[in-house]
Amino acid sequence: MAEPDAPQIYLVSPPEIDAGTFPDRLAAVLDARPVACLRLALATREEDVLIRAVDALRAVTEPRDVALVIAEHVGLAERLGLDGVHLTGARGVRAARKALGADAIVGAFCGASRHDGINAGEAGADYVAFGPCSGATLGDGQVAEAELFAWWSEMIELPVVAEGGLDEQTIRTLWPITDFLAFGEEIWRADDAAARLAALLAN
Repeated sequence: MAEPDAPQIYLVSPPEIDAGTFPDRLAAVLDARPVACLRLALATREEDVLIRAVDALRAVTEPRDVALVIAEHVGLAERLGLDGVHLTGARGVRAARKALGADAIVGAFCGASRHDGINAGEAGADYVAFGPCSGATLGDGQVAEAELFAWWSEMIELPVVAEGGLDEQTIRTLWPITDFLAFGEEIWRADDAAARLAALLAN
């Protein structure tokens, strides 16, 4: 695959992590390939668990100059001085931008909705994520088709992220029409996440 227009890599944490072992797994991936951003996306809403996870992951991401954002928790992003927040939908984008300031990263997951993506951009999002890109195993069963990414990359300047259901074939299709590929369980389910990521990107 040609590098000049290659999408950047965006990582999403598993919904549960072992703070004792996951940082080493993460470090191995970050040391194997350039990564633009890591999203902490834990299932728990317990603040102390989230804060411990942030501390553990920031020790890995900061020295490697990888942005660290947290899913949904605008207040924690502000309090802990994170690089930003990732929201579901466009609704909270304007408030997050106001709370976190102009320099923070504010992203929005918009499923397969072009309309929601445009609204998120108009509200001040730095990127819009669409997905799942195959399988329709998430959310309302809709798949973010390649046509959506092709239209977005041609018509809209705001960076777009492809996430969910990224297999080898889907990656090949989306490679020229997305700015970021977001990998989560696709790699963390493997014993060697760095090797799995390399395999996914080798086609």
